[in-house]
Amino acid sequence: MLKGIDPLIGADLLAVLAAMGHGDEIVVADANFPADSVARQSVHGRPLRMDCSAVRAVEAILTLLPVDTFGTEPVLTMQVVDDPTAVPPVVAEAQPLFAAEKADMGTLERFAFYERAKKAYAIVLTSELRPYGNFVIRKGVIFG
Repeated sequence: MLKGIDPLIGADLLAVLAAMGHGDEIVVADANFPADSVARQSVHGRPLRMDCSAVRAVEAILTLLPVDTFGTEPVLTMQVVDDPTAVPPVVAEAQPLFAAEKADMGTLERFAFYERAKKAYAIVLTSELRPYGNFVIRKGVIFG
């Protein structure tokens, strides 16, 4: 246990967050996400587990990870199949966390989301049971 670090962030995730550079992306995924097969193609190569909701995982990660504010849409979510303008409850719940970081959110079609996730630095698999609890977060910089 370390001071000032959310207890949900284990050693492996802490190392990943520290190793990521500006522009690298991390995926927070719900329990239905194909995390193992997608993570095998990511930089880290295997999924990291956080036994909590996707929103709680995002909250913990954002205590350490700056979100990129240089470009547009540093946060991406998965579009609802057959209703791409819908905002799933889990996404609506997470929006204030990203708004506090001044991070715009965009969406990707389901299979485009999977392809983007394969290029991510790491995949964090949560125990989120609500559908569409998937987020791609692009790491920003910390100004001294």
